Amino acid sequence: MIDNNVEYYNKNADLFFESSIDADMSDMRDRFLKFIPDGGKLLDAGCGCGRDSKAFHDAGYEVIAFDASEEMCKMASAYIGRSVRNLRFEEIDYDGIFDGVWACASLLHVTEGNLPNVMERIYRSLKPGGVLYASFKYGEGVCIRGDRSFIDFDEKSIISLLVNAGFAVLSVEIGNDSRVGREQEKWVNAIGKKKIDAAMKDN
Repeated sequence: MIDNNVEYYNKNADLFFESSIDADMSDMRDRFLKFIPDGGKLLDAGCGCGRDSKAFHDAGYEVIAFDASEEMCKMASAYIGRSVRNLRFEEIDYDGIFDGVWACASLLHVTEGNLPNVMERIYRSLKPGGVLYASFKYGEGVCIRGDRSFIDFDEKSIISLLVNAGFAVLSVEIGNDSRVGREQEKWVNAIGKKKIDAAMKDN
């Protein structure tokens, strides 16, 4: 079955790379990294252009990056200077190895039906006490924009998403798009923490 979202990024990889590579996510990265030990292990889930993976690498963190688009993987690998896995969220197969999962504007393309399973996979990939950062376009429910489908969240629904997956909610905030010319677009940003006693739950 053809995934229209993945096909969009395969066909428009150059355009998406150029439009997102200079987006300033440094403030949100810093907020996320406050919960990560120095040199910790991170998963950049749906890394796109590789902008944030490179920033994390340059700051001394160990990063594994993946993206569902084969073309984006090629471009991100070249930019980061490291291999990027061609992987879908539904194929995440890590077990308790990451201090943090960074899902910047990527989970928003997971279908509503698959999202609970994907959140479970992300939760399991984290060490007890590990954190997830996730961002979605601000809104509610499934939306079609051009050739892509999205699932939008607001400050209430994103809390439910995290809590239902087992996370303790550390922060939720609404912010503007960091891409030039799109500053009026709203996003919801959330950080959740895997509970320390989750090791017992996972066994």
